[in-house]
Amino acid sequence: MAATPLLTEVATPRTLARRLDPTIVRFACVGVGSTVVHLGLFAALLHLLPTSQAANLGALLVATVANTAANRRFTFGVTGTTAAARQHVQSLALFALTWALSAGALWLLHAWTSQPPTLVQTLVVGGSMVGSTVVRYVAMRTWIFASR
Repeated sequence: MAATPLLTEVATPRTLARRLDPTIVRFACVGVGSTVVHLGLFAALLHLLPTSQAANLGALLVATVANTAANRRFTFGVTGTTAAARQHVQSLALFALTWALSAGALWLLHAWTSQPPTLVQTLVVGGSMVGSTVVRYVAMRTWIFASR
């Protein structure tokens, strides 16, 4: 009976990153930046627009366009303008899913309490992004930026 080898390397962020697909690591980095942009704009727009739904829609639209451009270049290595318009339109189809999830989360929050603080609304929107992130990665890898 063969002995199971012991782990010789401590699991640190650096060792985990070496074991992960580099595309996933780059996607995660772009995603963190996009999330910061989305949530920062959302929090700022809450004070400028009449509803949290409008703030979310505007912030998410800006973040989605920036996210697509960054993932196009850094995650999937697509350069030039060939197919860029098509890829952005495809990404906007994913935007609909992301917006529906975040709008639903905000609707539930406002059904529970009439005037939630900005921080609570921002956290709810951020939490709603988790599911759509997985769908977004799979769609980008297999549909939007798949090798043709």
